[in-house]
Amino acid sequence: MTQRSILAGTTPNVVIKAGASVSVKGYHDDRVLAETEDRWGLIVERKGEYIKVQLGSNGEVSVPRSSNVKIYAGKSIDAQGLKGQINAYAGLHLIIRDVHCLGHASAGGKMDVDCQTICEEAITFTAGGDLRFQVESLTNAHIRVNDLGGYWEGRIGDGLISITLKAGGDVTLVTDQEVLALPPNYILGKIEKPSE
Repeated sequence: MTQRSILAGTTPNVVIKAGASVSVKGYHDDRVLAETEDRWGLIVERKGEYIKVQLGSNGEVSVPRSSNVKIYAGKSIDAQGLKGQINAYAGLHLIIRDVHCLGHASAGGKMDVDCQTICEEAITFTAGGDLRFQVESLTNAHIRVNDLGGYWEGRIGDGLISITLKAGGDVTLVTDQEVLALPPNYILGKIEKPSE
């Protein structure tokens, strides 16, 4: 197993690029730690204002919990326990759990998002397969969905934030808020309450 770490501080900007799949976890330390069991290489370096981690294949990366992270993976991404902003782009599947602020995200396969808030006021999330979307503080959004079942729009609160969800499979919106169907068709798709 190859392992590298670098002193990064408590709120670094980290860019992670993986040739295959990567697991990214926030932890209570001031170092970025990267590990891989593959022989395709591992690079950890400081590039001006950010830390760059490059994995030739699969690997695991631990970052300080308050890091702002951009993740690119040829296959899947599993990101958990981050309190900064995260942007993630996966060639296959994307799982985001226990993340404070989600920026941009896309996946060639399925996407499963569970975060505290959205970092943008107008944003689009795209998945080639199913898309499960839960934002805990989502109380004021206009949601546009285009999935396997067609197009629908809904509003939570006054609809100040604009969110577009596009999926090659089904979109599941997870919220404890009331979602109002909007014209022209007044159709709603799959909406679930969060599990306790």
